[in-house]
Amino acid sequence: MDMDALFKAAWDAAANSYSPYSHFRVGAALLAEDGSVIRGANVENRSYGLTICAERGAVMAAVSQGKKRFSALAIATPDADYPVGPCGACRQVLSEFMDSAAPVRFGGRGGQQVDTTIGALLPHDSLYELGDR
Repeated sequence: MDMDALFKAAWDAAANSYSPYSHFRVGAALLAEDGSVIRGANVENRSYGLTICAERGAVMAAVSQGKKRFSALAIATPDADYPVGPCGACRQVLSEFMDSAAPVRFGGRGGQQVDTTIGALLPHDSLYELGDR
């Protein structure tokens, strides 16, 4: 699957967002090593600390299906005029399941997109430095 198709899957996933407080929908699509795509959408809660980001939601859904290695990620933020990258917590969780060279694309409704890697989003990650991968 190419990154354009993965980004489209993330964009479609954002439609399932539950974001009544921020009105900021986010969709994520993970490409598993077996070629399947696992989607996630942000789920807010009035106790804001209990909110789950789309990226972590996709990881949790994938792991619950037995998928623990991912080769690419796309994130869509249709309510933003500019690309919005993953938060720090999501970067940390994603680095647990993806190689540092894994491609990441994120973008908003303005059409601009950022193409990067997990390693660029979380440089000097000790998991990679320790060689535990």
